[in-house]
Amino acid sequence: MNSQLRFFAEDADSVPVSLGRTRFVTREARSILTKASGFMAGYDFTLNPYSGCAYGCTYCYAAFFAHDEERRDAWGEWVEVKQNAVELLQRMRTDLNCKTVYMSSVTDPYQLIERRLGMVRRLLKILASRGVRLVVQTRSPLVTRDIDLLSRFEAVQVNITVTTDSEEVRKAFEPDCPPNKARLDAARTVASAGIPTVITMTPLLPVADAAGFSRDLLQVGAIRYVVQPFHAEKGRFIRGTRDAALQITSSMGWDEYSYAATVKMLREHLPGVREGQEGFVPIWLQEQ
Repeated sequence: MNSQLRFFAEDADSVPVSLGRTRFVTREARSILTKASGFMAGYDFTLNPYSGCAYGCTYCYAAFFAHDEERRDAWGEWVEVKQNAVELLQRMRTDLNCKTVYMSSVTDPYQLIERRLGMVRRLLKILASRGVRLVVQTRSPLVTRDIDLLSRFEAVQVNITVTTDSEEVRKAFEPDCPPNKARLDAARTVASAGIPTVITMTPLLPVADAAGFSRDLLQVGAIRYVVQPFHAEKGRFIRGTRDAALQITSSMGWDEYSYAATVKMLREHLPGVREGQEGFVPIWLQEQ
C-alpha cells in the first residue's frame, strides 16, 4: 500500500500516508450509496466513505468483508479513502428527499484521518441539502465537530458505540479506540445540542460495575440504548485474538447469565433499552 493520498480538506497542505500503525491509500469508488438490505433493511441506503478501519476492534464483523485473508488479518492497519465520494454524491440524480441513509455500515465514518480530510463534512452538507434522513454510526468523539451540520437535518440520529465501562476491557478488545469516557462525553455533547442520540452497546463486552455503568449512561441524555450479546466462544476474531477474549471474559465471570443480569439493570435505569436489530430501526420509523 504505497500509493499517494489525494486530499480533500481545503486547509490541508499535506497529510501523511500513515497515522500510527495505519496506512492510508486512495481508490476510485463506483458508487457511494448502496441499497440497504439484511440487517439494514430499515434504511434506503448505506454510505461508507472509507473501507477498512483504523480502530481495528478485534471482534469486528466488518473485517470479514475484506477482499482477502491478508487484509482481514491486518484489520486496523489499513484504510482506503474513496477519493471520489463527494463527487459521486454530488452527481447522483436519484431523488434523495426523505430517503433514510445509514453512515456507516462496514467502517467508521470518523476515521483518524477524517479530522484532516474533512470528507464527511462535505458529504453531510450535500446530504442535508437534499433532504436526507440520516443516521450516523460512530465511536469517535470527532462527531461533535459536525454538530452544526447535523443540526441542519430535519430527521437525524447519532449512534455512538460504547461497549463497556472498563478501560481494561476496552484496551483488550478495542486498543486503538477512544477511551470510554471520551465517547460518553461526546454523546452527552451531541445530545445537549438537541440532536437525538443513541448509545449502541453492540456488542456489550464484559462490564465491571453494572449499576455505575447505568448511572453514567443515564447522564448522557440519550433517547435510546441498544444492546447485543457478545459470544467470545462463538465469535469470529481477527489476528488470533480469541484466546485473549476468552481469558478476560472468564476472569470477569462474563457469561450469558451476567449479560442478562446487566441488561436487566440497564432496563431498570435507562429509557428505551432495545436489543439487537430492533434497536437500529431509525427513531422516526418507530414513531410512525
